[in-house]
Amino acid sequence: MKAEQNQRLTQVGPGTPGGELLRRYWQPVAMLDEFDPSQAPPMAIRPVKAVRLLGQDFVLFKDTQGRFGLLDRDCPHRGADLAYGRNEGDGLRCPFHGWKFDVSGQCTETPAEPAGSTLCQRIRQRSYPLVEKAGALFAWLGPEGQTPPPFPALDCFVAPASHSFVFKGLWHCNWLQAFEVGIDPAHASYLHRFFNDAPLEGSYGKQFRGASAGDIGGERWPMTRVMREFDRPEISFTQQPWGLQLTALRPLNEALTHVRVTNDVFPQTFVIPLSETMTITQMHVPVDDTRNYWYAFFTSFDAPVDKATMRQQRLKAVTLPDYIPKAGRWNQWGFNPEEQRTRTFLGMGEDDINVHDQWACESMGAIQDRTREHLGTTDKVIMAHRRLLLQAMNTVAQGGTAPGIGDAAQAAGITGPDTVDGIAPAQGWQDWWQRAVRDKREGAPWSSAVEPAQTLLAGAK
Repeated sequence: MKAEQNQRLTQVGPGTPGGELLRRYWQPVAMLDEFDPSQAPPMAIRPVKAVRLLGQDFVLFKDTQGRFGLLDRDCPHRGADLAYGRNEGDGLRCPFHGWKFDVSGQCTETPAEPAGSTLCQRIRQRSYPLVEKAGALFAWLGPEGQTPPPFPALDCFVAPASHSFVFKGLWHCNWLQAFEVGIDPAHASYLHRFFNDAPLEGSYGKQFRGASAGDIGGERWPMTRVMREFDRPEISFTQQPWGLQLTALRPLNEALTHVRVTNDVFPQTFVIPLSETMTITQMHVPVDDTRNYWYAFFTSFDAPVDKATMRQQRLKAVTLPDYIPKAGRWNQWGFNPEEQRTRTFLGMGEDDINVHDQWACESMGAIQDRTREHLGTTDKVIMAHRRLLLQAMNTVAQGGTAPGIGDAAQAAGITGPDTVDGIAPAQGWQDWWQRAVRDKREGAPWSSAVEPAQTLLAGAK
């Protein structure tokens, strides 16, 4: 890849091809947990949060009516930082000269101006449409005056609150190299290889620790064993309305094959199985060119999610309030050479494989130099996604519509998508996985739920 092409793929700021493309899609800006005083005590005093997204600075705040507003962060008077504003319940007041803004961005007071002044009526700070879904707030940062596409009806956004859970974390690298790990079916057999398998009973909420669906000779196999012993997957993909559907086959013997079906929801989301009854929908959201937040939405097709357990498992790895990982380049991501020799292929912990992916992404550098890489057959999905990105950037730059869930004509019809991780008959695995996902979906207590009409939160324009 040429350096110019790599730059085009990775820049996200205003006016860049990549930044303009990503602004055509709904982006998560915060979890509701970040405004919940039980999870974030300072929010009981002042529910205001500085947000940086796609290389742009915003302030997110909540008024006493429970409405959220996302505004440009520089006060339109003389540019002071509204993230330090006084939240007075009915609006955010700039401490510099007292100008006040409601959640829609409308200036409601300019107290230093002469009595009778109507200046505030003519001042509006830009605000951005917000939607609350699956425990998170999403914003649309596209061109002012343009109508956002419908919010996508992916499973994680259709499932009720009882059956969904969201968490996030910060990685110090470009969003694309982080996302590309999620659509790489081959790496799990190496990066996440465990030399021994943990008991299945304690696998709840842990990726690759549970059993694959199905059995071998009546024996349930943990995913770690499948990944370890069958490390040369046959990878294929098909283009779908949402992006790409990925299939990785690992032949076990003449009669059985392991099937793993995952999805690339263009441009920055992947959907993978966590267990037989739970999926992960993970978005990689650029803070700027050199940092990104991953937002993981867990969706249960069976019992309600045990949110306390899921949250506690993941809080151990981050520092609040900004969900900064405790492992990183500064402490070698917790690398343990004795563990690498005896227990895991990487040597960076057995409890949380997220740090494995973090190392793979961050160790490439803040922005991977793709002019130095040598791609192989297992990277076919990576190459396909990059082609889609470049095509979409060109389309948007020429005034066209962003594809997939960014296209209002397509977004409303995109649902699911389905995933599977299981042991199937070598002949007829296609029918097996379709039947497996149909049974899973029909067994979900919320499967017949109808998505309500989308409503924008107050403050959206």
